[in-house]
Amino acid sequence: MPGLNTAALPDLIFTVLFFFMIVTHMRDVDLQVRYDVPQGTELQKLSHKASVSNIYVGRVPGMPADSFYIQLNNRLATMADIKAYIEEERARMATDDQPRMTVSIRADRDVPFGMIAKIKQALQQSFALKVNYSAVEVKIKN
Repeated sequence: MPGLNTAALPDLIFTVLFFFMIVTHMRDVDLQVRYDVPQGTELQKLSHKASVSNIYVGRVPGMPADSFYIQLNNRLATMADIKAYIEEERARMATDDQPRMTVSIRADRDVPFGMIAKIKQALQQSFALKVNYSAVEVKIKN
């Protein structure tokens, strides 16, 4: 019985390696806020991830436990910074993705709704009208 020819195996392995290196998108945001993701039952996955911008709202380790902070990209921000952030994100996107721009609010489950309402108001003033709330799915037992 003849042996199995494995001469092309290294080429195949490197091809697969290069493929994954090209298509993998590395996280470019270092989280400074910590948030406990809320739970939901009626969730949908986002399509067109290139048109999604994230706003993180949570606690900063070492700061008072009852205060919440906003993170835009890699920096802590205030409500006044949201408009400039949306303009930067919109300019960064491809022209085809700009009409589909969605802002995903990734907030801690204990953030007061007043803070979320202020963020939504700042987004409305920036004409970022598609808003998504991030959550994890909960399986309901029958």
